[in-house]
Order: sequence, then C-alpha cells, then structure tokens
Amino acid sequence: MNIVKHKNYYYLAHSFRVEGKVVHREKYLGKKIPANIDDIKESFLHRCMQEDLIKKLKTIKKNFRKEWKHYPESVKKEILLDFSIEFTYNTNAIEGSTITLEETKDIIKRKIAPNKPLRDIQETINHSKVFFRVLNEKNEMSLKKILQWHKEVFFETKPDISGKIRDYLVRVGSYRAPDWQDLDQLLKEFFKWYNKNKKILNPVELAARAHYKFEMIHPFGDGNGRIGRLIIAHILRKSNYPLLIIESKKRKSYYHALSKDENDFINYFFRRYLRAHKKYL
Repeated sequence: MNIVKHKNYYYLAHSFRVEGKVVHREKYLGKKIPANIDDIKESFLHRCMQEDLIKKLKTIKKNFRKEWKHYPESVKKEILLDFSIEFTYNTNAIEGSTITLEETKDIIKRKIAPNKPLRDIQETINHSKVFFRVLNEKNEMSLKKILQWHKEVFFETKPDISGKIRDYLVRVGSYRAPDWQDLDQLLKEFFKWYNKNKKILNPVELAARAHYKFEMIHPFGDGNGRIGRLIIAHILRKSNYPLLIIESKKRKSYYHALSKDENDFINYFFRRYLRAHKKYL
C-alpha cells in the first residue's frame, strides 16, 4: 500500500490479484496527509482484503455449482450421503461420541449397528436424518425450526431436554453461558439480526457469524454445538455454496477460535473454508 501524491492531493493506493487479474483501489486523503493515517491505512486495507475475499468466495460458489450440475441425480444422492456420514461423524465426535467414521458409515449406509453405547448409535441415526432435513429445508431458519431439529436429534437419548430452551445456568469450560432468564430476549435478537443480514452478508460470513452468535447464547442444556453446525449447513446449502465440515481432529483450533471475539472466529472460519474448497479457486 502506498501514499500517492497527485499535485496537491494525496491518495492511498493498493493493488491486489483476484482470479489472475490485478485490481487497483484508491482512497482520497485530501490536500494533506491526515494525522491518523495509520488508522486510515488499516481500515482501507481491511476493506480491500474483504473485497478480495468476497470475490474468492463467489468464485468458489460459481465453480462448485458448475461442477455440481454435471453430476447425475443418482451420483448427487451418493455424494450427499457420503458427506452426511462425514459430517455426522465429525460433529458427534467433537461432542465425545465413541462412534468411529467407519462405524458411522455402517450405521447410516449399511444399517449395521456396532457394539457401542446405544445412545451414541441412536444420536448418529437421528443426526443423519436431521442433516438431510436441514439440507432440504425450504423455509427460512426460525426458532421453531431449531427447536424441532434439536428435538429430533435428542428425543430418544435426552427426552428431558430435547427441543427445550434451558431454564438453568450452564458453564462450558471457562465460558459461562448467559443467564437462562435472558435467553428469550437473546434469541429474539439473534433472529432479528439474522433476518436483517441474510441478504446483506455473503452467505459464508453469515453462516460463520450465525454459528458464533448461537454458540455464545448456548440456548440448550446440551447439543448446542451440533445444532450450531447444522445452522452452518443450512445457510450454506440454501445459498448454493459448498458445505463445510468442522473436523473432529481439529477441534482444538475450533474451540480456541470460539473462545475469542467474533471477528477472530470469522477470520478462522474464512481460512478454514478457503482451505477446504481451494480446488474451486
């Protein structure tokens, strides 16, 4: 980034590469260099980086959709089934399920139950069913929908909390979730934010911010992570973006990102998303 002088006028100039092309951006500073030039440069660079990022995300979507259209319907079903197996395995493993990836495949694809706790098996079956329901959901996300997803995942294993907003305090590690008496208002604000931003933010950023905000609210006694990751899948699928799996083996970096502020988590999410779909760039 350079400060360029045109006669008696100053500009910030920055060039970057997008899809093989050099893009040039300028910002007018005035007849003198402002005293807060460092802050202005940081803000300007951030906007340029965001522009570059959004272009990359749109390129991912475009190339993914182009590839997806070539698959026969039978192949698409098989791809989604295999994806559901990986998604279900990882999201449950993050929460401590003992079911392995191969056992998840046996349960979902071959209808074979391993010699593992019945609770883990049942939650694997139920989560896979809800995953497909989320992908095929035509209506907008709502509190009613989220409660239904939670109920369908846990109604057999945790019937006392399934589909219910908690009415007690919870702590997750060092994080103390909001007081249960504040949850109604927090959820109203969450969906108000979502409905306001769903057509403003890029869907990848929307999914990341929605996930972070939901996890901070932590409305359920258990299962918040799994529902939060289903929210990501719902938003991306509804906008025709490729989905993302938060891998169990990388849970430490995921939890570490969630322990930071929202923008830090968004940056983590963007990096993970670009890395997962770099073949489309």
